[in-house]
This record gives sequence, structure tokens and C-alpha cells, in this order.
Amino acid sequence: MEIVQMIKALGDENRLRILSVLRHGALCVCEIEEILELSQSNVSRHLNKLMTARLVTYYKEAKYVYYKLNEETLKAHPFVKELLDNELDKTDKLKEDFIKTTRCKLNGLSCESIEKSKMN
Repeated sequence: MEIVQMIKALGDENRLRILSVLRHGALCVCEIEEILELSQSNVSRHLNKLMTARLVTYYKEAKYVYYKLNEETLKAHPFVKELLDNELDKTDKLKEDFIKTTRCKLNGLSCESIEKSKMN
């Protein structure tokens, strides 16, 4: 049952953090890692659960995979959009994530810049 998977997926703090940062646009795994300070395997595992619950979708651009909120699911289940838009900003950790996401975007965070910094 789709709704059960969706509610289970929403029951994890890191998955809520990922959904929260994706509200502000598509991100690749390495950007999510950097912003949320989570390991690549942890981010990938959570993204897999979010995709299974149809909360997140993805697209490929060159060698990178970008994840974004699944707008079809948000339209079909308005309570999820309500949660993302109105409730998540009430949580301190998620407010911090939003500030960090904004700062990273303004400073030009990208897969390429992360890749270069890891090589140095």
C-alpha cells in the first residue's frame, strides 16, 4: 500500500532532512552529503527509501544523478506538501539545514566543486 510506505518514509529524521533541502531544488548525492554532513552510503540508502515511497524522483545530467521532490506525489497527497511547506521549518535542525543549503547554493556548491575539493 503506497500510503503506508510514504508514512514510514516520513518517519525518519534524516529522510525529512533530505526532503526539506530538496524543497529548494534538485541536488545530487554529493551536495546532499555536504549540506547534511551524512555519508554517501547513508544518503543513498535514504534516497532509495524515498524513491520507493515515490516521494523523490531523479534525473541524470552528464555523470551526475540529481534528486528532486516528486511533484505528482505531492499533488496526489497534499498532506505531504503541507508537512514540507509548513511543519518542517518549525524544527531547529531543519532550519539549520535550510540556512546551510542557501549558503552553499550562494557560494556555488556543485558536484564539480565538491569533486575538486576532495581531490586536493
